[in-house]
Amino acid sequence: MANTFKRKFLVSSGTAANAIVATTSSQTTIIGMSIANITANPILANVTVTSGATNNTFFMMYKAQIPIGSTLVPVGGDQKLVLESDDYVQVETSGAAHVITSFVEIT
Repeated sequence: MANTFKRKFLVSSGTAANAIVATTSSQTTIIGMSIANITANPILANVTVTSGATNNTFFMMYKAQIPIGSTLVPVGGDQKLVLESDDYVQVETSGAAHVITSFVEIT
């Protein structure tokens, strides 16, 4: 098995949920995620995980407030998020935000 470290960037406009990490035939472990508020107002953020096996969506974070000039870290430190084949993670914000996600693909 090969482990490949990767990262993805997303500029969330706040209009719809955006997929940040989607798995195909590999297992993926998200080891870090940060959501930075880049507006002049507080914003709200949702992070969801959708199971590829059941097509059910679960909130990992719901309407979390991010103050002006702040960053929220929903995954990091001791917390990791394991994704299986065809799972995906989406981020939705009420205003402009930058999202950075670090993960390991196991193939």
